[in-house]
Amino acid sequence: MNKPNESLQKKLKPRHISFMAMGGVIGTGIFKGSAETINLAGPGVILTYIFAGLLLLVVMGAIAEMATVYTNMNMKDFVRKAFGEHVSFIMGWMYCFMWLAVCVIEIIAAGSFLQYWFPGVPLWVLSLASAGLIIMMNMMSVGSFGEVEFWLAGIKITMILVFILLGAGLLFGVIASDNPPYFHNYTSHGGFFPHGWTAIFSALLVVTFSYGGSELIGLTLTETENADKILPKVVQSFILRIILFFTLPILIICGLIPWDQLNGSNSPFVQVLSQTGLQGAAHIMNFILVTAVLSAANSGIYGATRMLHTMAVAGEAPKSWAKVSRKGTPTTTLKISAVILLAGAMLGIFAQDQLFRVLMAVPGFAVLLVWMCICLAQLKLRRTYPVKPSFKLWGYPYITRFTVLCLSVIAIMFMFDEQNRISISVCISFLLILIVWSWIRFRSVRPVNRE
Repeated sequence: MNKPNESLQKKLKPRHISFMAMGGVIGTGIFKGSAETINLAGPGVILTYIFAGLLLLVVMGAIAEMATVYTNMNMKDFVRKAFGEHVSFIMGWMYCFMWLAVCVIEIIAAGSFLQYWFPGVPLWVLSLASAGLIIMMNMMSVGSFGEVEFWLAGIKITMILVFILLGAGLLFGVIASDNPPYFHNYTSHGGFFPHGWTAIFSALLVVTFSYGGSELIGLTLTETENADKILPKVVQSFILRIILFFTLPILIICGLIPWDQLNGSNSPFVQVLSQTGLQGAAHIMNFILVTAVLSAANSGIYGATRMLHTMAVAGEAPKSWAKVSRKGTPTTTLKISAVILLAGAMLGIFAQDQLFRVLMAVPGFAVLLVWMCICLAQLKLRRTYPVKPSFKLWGYPYITRFTVLCLSVIAIMFMFDEQNRISISVCISFLLILIVWSWIRFRSVRPVNRE
């Protein structure tokens, strides 16, 4: 039983947790990274997004199933119950590492986008300001934080919907243009699969990384009333929204601009909006980008602080880190995350380009490990559930095993990709440190009782 000053408040509503997870996943991955995925596979990359979305659906379904059985537990608790302290310890720290890396990327990206309006202000100043805003939002009460993130992510989602409508209007000639492309760009310039159908698997690596953050729902369980009843419904609607918010914009982009004419230095969204002829389109898109990355960073700090708090309560991090304010905010872990966030903003002064290259791939590898742990936990715990789950993941155990296999293949592809050599070195080194640290930390502790 947690002490009163270690207990998180159950103030998050279904709309809060759904939008928080979408806020974490809809960020630079779609607004900036979509250019890379399209260049890898052409218009056929849409199939990659759909397939990766199906893998995500299994992961989220596994979380929802376990949540209906083990109430008042989050996804890390599920892993701990299935595999004990060692795996739980390693997964927890990797997840924190992932989110903090994401947050550093997002605030530096926010600073670079803000320079569009304030070109004379140094990048590190704007990044620090963005970091300060994120930290202040996370100091709010749980309910207030959820409400702010709901509206912050809502702005971003609304803008994506507007983009889809404007793009569809241009694509089919509803909005006046010189030559509506219709379906021409899907079949020309090498066809729907310009690099062959196998290219959709090459893009799977980047697309899967783009979906990372969706599992954040698994950390909101201890701050949500009746999570065991609410989560299955949230997951079902959430998955549909995520796939649509990724696939429809990609279809619009590939339809309006030939895939081989995308400028990787700019967001594909900016290029599409510039064709609408709307006054201030660039300013509108820049506002979307700033909102997107701040929302993603906001969700990321939430994920990092809650995971660190959970680890402190479980004895896998210093016990003092479990302290919670009267507002229900884990104050100590927020301070630690804030220091890292501020330091990350300063790193942009010295090695901005190198920092992006190294950190962008780091979260993806951690996401793969976390997703595999979740699926493996569901595979093991299903046989020993103390009560019958009110929601069951279909196709057990075959669909879960297939998902684990696919995630393993993607991880191997990541490890042997020469472009990720520095990133994989960082990830593997950190993973080895965690394994050794875990062995030292728990060498004299008897295995936990998983009954």
